[in-house]
Amino acid sequence: MLNEKIVYYRKKNMLTQEELAYQLNVSRQTVTKWETGTIYPNIEYLIKLSNLFGAVSYTHLTLPPTSRV
Repeated sequence: MLNEKIVYYRKKNMLTQEELAYQLNVSRQTVTKWETGTIYPNIEYLIKLSNLFGAVSYTHLTLPPTSRV
């Protein structure tokens, strides 16, 4: 879930993995691992991601989507 949201917002902001990695001062491989769900960003990077993606709160990134009935 988190990994899918990172991919979605990265693409929505028209960033490559390399560009996102550069802006967060991590390796492209780290971004790849976040996006595949191999590892998860710590709270520091969740906050940086939410700031970078604009009006997206870090809780929005981490919470599962609400079910619609």
